[in-house]
Amino acid sequence: MTTKAHLSFLFMLFLLLGISCQAPEEKEDINEKLTSWLDEKHEESLQNSPLRLTALGRKDRYDQLDDMSLEALKEEAKWMQESVDELKAEFTYEDLDQQGQLSYDLWMYQNDMKQKEVKYAPMEYVFDQMTSIHTRLPNMLINFHKVDSLEDMQAYISRVEKMGKATDQLLDRAKSQAENNILPPRFALEIVQKQAKSLIQGQPFDESEETSAIYEDMSKKIEALVENESISEEKAEELKTSSQETLLKVFKPSYEKLIAWTEKELPNTEETPTGISRHDNGSDYYDYKLSVSTTTELTADEIHNIGLEEVKRIKEEMKSIKEEVEFDGDLQAFFKFINEDEQFYFPNTDEGRQAYLDEATMFIDEITKKLPDYFGILPKADLEVKRVEAFREQDGAPQHYMAGTPDGSRAGTYYVHLSDMTSMPKTTLEGVAYHEGNPGHHMQISIAQELEDIPKFRTQGGYNAYVEGWALYSEKLAKEMGQYENPYYDFGRLVNEIWRAIRLVVDTGLHSKGWTEADAIQYFSENSSVSKGAIQAEVRRYMVIPGQATGYKIGMLKIGELREKAETELGEDFDIKAFHDLILGSGALPLNLLEQQVDSWIAENKNAA
Repeated sequence: MTTKAHLSFLFMLFLLLGISCQAPEEKEDINEKLTSWLDEKHEESLQNSPLRLTALGRKDRYDQLDDMSLEALKEEAKWMQESVDELKAEFTYEDLDQQGQLSYDLWMYQNDMKQKEVKYAPMEYVFDQMTSIHTRLPNMLINFHKVDSLEDMQAYISRVEKMGKATDQLLDRAKSQAENNILPPRFALEIVQKQAKSLIQGQPFDESEETSAIYEDMSKKIEALVENESISEEKAEELKTSSQETLLKVFKPSYEKLIAWTEKELPNTEETPTGISRHDNGSDYYDYKLSVSTTTELTADEIHNIGLEEVKRIKEEMKSIKEEVEFDGDLQAFFKFINEDEQFYFPNTDEGRQAYLDEATMFIDEITKKLPDYFGILPKADLEVKRVEAFREQDGAPQHYMAGTPDGSRAGTYYVHLSDMTSMPKTTLEGVAYHEGNPGHHMQISIAQELEDIPKFRTQGGYNAYVEGWALYSEKLAKEMGQYENPYYDFGRLVNEIWRAIRLVVDTGLHSKGWTEADAIQYFSENSSVSKGAIQAEVRRYMVIPGQATGYKIGMLKIGELREKAETELGEDFDIKAFHDLILGSGALPLNLLEQQVDSWIAENKNAA
């Protein structure tokens, strides 16, 4: 047989046996094709959510709001399933490289989560004190809806005009839930009512000297257009009049409807409830929420027990610091001392609030200078530390981060609740700054958004256990980087860590073991120096967002476990910068997929060695 004939025979044999004989270039082409396909699908998804587009700094559909109905969520899930069917038909998994397979797996995972989201949507509280649209939407308009032109301001007013429909859609969902006896605890609706009332106080809603937060923002943005000569004074007055009319005719009535609904339902709520297990199918729903939050198959009992063990371990570390500062008394007495001594708090004044912001900024600036020693990939985006807006500020509520835009036009923001400075001890300030800023949320989310060689949906994804686990890992990493020179601030780091361990115990206690709010507060108080106001705000958060609080410690433990595994197996070849770049360099991942990435990296390094 000639060489040419022999090759032809082999080629035919490969085809008959179904063996792939792709050239390296062809394999590269299929990965590029997958990335393009996923980018197209991701863009289709984004175009269905004007608010997500705005959060990303884009002005597509700038005068629109999302469809808030349950039907829209079902349509989204249907679209997602159809995209998965197309993915399976268009691409062969084995033909993809490692990153291509990871993208494939993530798209499949997201579909699985979306189908379950639809299934359990009727059990998700529509209105609560933490994350509901009644405060999120004004916050987005104020902080995310950038006005650079007349058209942008007209789009702002148009969005306010559409709030009536959005509120009606959400109230329809909430009323349907109430008919099935699914209502949040009484305190949640009381706070929702208070928040709603605060949003329609001040001008133009009443004759007081104060101006409402929403109208103040609209006026400032109109005035800015005058200052940069984009519009005339006459046009500005026309826009202000239109803004006032829209706020009075649409915005105010929509919030009055919400207030009326809360007043009607308050008598039907439970004043001392347990968790969501009190609802029909509540246990199944909680299992789902745990799987979403932890991206694992851990049961409520397993998570509860992990929490108990972690609380016990961290308390021993706390005792060491108590002895280091030569405190005379047991750990409970030390908790009391940390809680009550004035030296650990800024004054409950505007000066004290500014001092808190200044110190948090100082710690972030300090650690940012050290990042190149521990990371190869660094964020480009700026970071701001700001006080939470008055209309959504709550005493003792947890601090949080809001991502900037991928193009850097809006900085990432670390938000702090400062209405009650007695709930904001200095001792925990440093650790929280690293958690919310660098090397925590700001660094991780900014790096993800800035990644260029992966599909866009991966740069904008978020998995609770990964995102929060990384931020909690960052608090501990900061000690390794030479921070926490003040032993009381190092104790605050442990307060933050035991706080997250307590969450495992309390969240599962509330939602799977019949604990009441009082039971949860008691356990929290006995095992931490967190202030009473902060403890109550935390427990109430867990009660309305079941499972979410468990992701932090589970994620941190997994990242720590993976690092220890890599250090053990690679020995002297372990590179901390390379490890951190691996963890951050693929975007947010479910923990099982993160572990696969680390295992592959370890194997590659062993082979290279």
